[in-house]
Amino acid sequence: MTPEAARYLEKACKCLSHARATLDIGLSNDAGRNAYLAAFHAAQAFIFEQTGKIAKTHSGVRSEFARLAKEAPRLEKSFSTFLAHAYTLKAVADYETGPGSDIPLERSAAALETATRFVDGIAGMLGEE
Repeated sequence: MTPEAARYLEKACKCLSHARATLDIGLSNDAGRNAYLAAFHAAQAFIFEQTGKIAKTHSGVRSEFARLAKEAPRLEKSFSTFLAHAYTLKAVADYETGPGSDIPLERSAAALETATRFVDGIAGMLGEE
C-alpha cells in the first residue's frame, strides 16, 4: 500500500472513532457526518491506490469510486450506493436548519455500521495488494 493511501485510511479510522464517540453521547449529526467522512477517506485511499491520483471533491470521489469499484469484485456492491447516500448525512449535519435538520440516532448508527464495513473492506483489500 502506498503511503498516501495509508494516510487516507488512517484518517478514515479517526473518523470512525469520532463517529462512535459522538454516537455514544447522542450527538447524531456529528456521528452521521463522521460515518460518511470515514467512508469518503477510505474511498480516497482506494482511488489513490488504483490510479495514483487524488479526487478533490466529494462528487469526484463518489463518481470515481463507483467507476473503480465495478472492477473490484471483493468490495461489497452496496459501498458505492452507501457513499452516495451517506453524503446526505454530511449535508444535513452541515447545512440544514429547522425541522429535519437532526439525523435520527438509528440512521447514524446504521451509517456507522456500514462505514465500518466499508473502511475494513478497503483496508483489507489494500493490505493484501
